[in-house]
Amino acid sequence: MSIFSERLKLLRQENRYKQREMAEIFGMKLRGYQQYEYGQNYPTVLGLIEIAKFFHVSTDYLLGLTDKREVNR
Repeated sequence: MSIFSERLKLLRQENRYKQREMAEIFGMKLRGYQQYEYGQNYPTVLGLIEIAKFFHVSTDYLLGLTDKREVNR
């Protein structure tokens, strides 16, 4: 599993969302969202930004480039 997949799943679980709820929030089908968590597919750049904004983390954190969750401002 990729770092992105692991971190996405961790953030979802920490915030107590179900996969189905996440799919609805991001306007996609359940299987599409599941592919993100299973490392079978990845979001577009715009999708990655949307996920980062939703969870209030940096895209660098989602991609595994840093372990710091906070967004630099």
